[in-house]
Amino acid sequence: MKASVIGATGFAGAELLRLLEEHPEAELSFITSESSTGENIASMYPHLAKRIEKKLISMQDIDTIAASSDVIFIALPHGHAMKIGKKLRGSKTKIIDLGGDYRFKDYRVFEKWYGVKHEDPDADAVYGLTELFRSEVKKADLVANPGCYTTCSILALSSLLKYGLIKTDGIVVDAKSGTTGAGRGLKLGSLYCSVNENFHAYGISNHRHTPEIEQIYSQMAGKGVVIQFTPHLLPADRGILATCYAKLKDGVTDTQIENAFGNMYADEFFIRLLGKGACPEIKNVRTSNYVDIGWQTDKRTGRIIVMSCLDNLVKGAAGQAIQNMNVMFGMEETAGLRQLPIYP
Repeated sequence: MKASVIGATGFAGAELLRLLEEHPEAELSFITSESSTGENIASMYPHLAKRIEKKLISMQDIDTIAASSDVIFIALPHGHAMKIGKKLRGSKTKIIDLGGDYRFKDYRVFEKWYGVKHEDPDADAVYGLTELFRSEVKKADLVANPGCYTTCSILALSSLLKYGLIKTDGIVVDAKSGTTGAGRGLKLGSLYCSVNENFHAYGISNHRHTPEIEQIYSQMAGKGVVIQFTPHLLPADRGILATCYAKLKDGVTDTQIENAFGNMYADEFFIRLLGKGACPEIKNVRTSNYVDIGWQTDKRTGRIIVMSCLDNLVKGAAGQAIQNMNVMFGMEETAGLRQLPIYP
């Protein structure tokens, strides 16, 4: 099958290329960049040399790209995918958007948090957190790939919300991300001297992933959930660690908690349940599509602390997009994604 990547020069786009090269059933059709049109992608990313020697084109002729693509991955900042999705409505090409344009059931939530008018509010998009919405992804023509912070946070608490083991008020998500989560663009906060030997919070009370997490938490709980979400920037290239705090309902036992995680994830290839007392580490998931989850209860405060970690460029972006592609086209879900993490 033929796959094209719109926005191939960003970190997520380049990671898509790396993973697609190893996919047994995928072939790259077109790769695009508006700022580097005509350049060979391997000259920008030498790690791709001799494996992906392909020139970047402009996405202006999107109809031609779509005509030669079974699937198009859109790895662009928010505000661009909805224009492409609207233009290609009714075409044979399936779309997987790695940005935020199609992640919300109510487009007005997108407009409020992103400050951009939605140009395709009637789109029938599926939220592509594969482990939770596999059956919907299987039938979809347009998939909204979840955010990286979001994937890590949602997978941590969804089982406990679904089985009614935690209270829906007072949930706190404290998450940390490597600098690649900020994208490839030049930003003062991502410079070496800003990040090295430093650690800080940002987006306090207004980060755009907040309503995305709340949307799925609410769906799992069957009622509205409002959370406190605080992201932090790590002095590391890759990885996200989310530490999630929730109040346990009266009488909930460790066995019930263990069963809730097992019922939801025991058969999931990419989720590794480490169990009570385990503290997941970013280094153990780097460059892989795995999510590691551990937890601990605090009888003194009546809370459960769930820790989850993933690679923000793989399971948090490109890997999850390919996982969704595999499901959409009826392929083996793990195709092209079975790589073990690198260590150290």
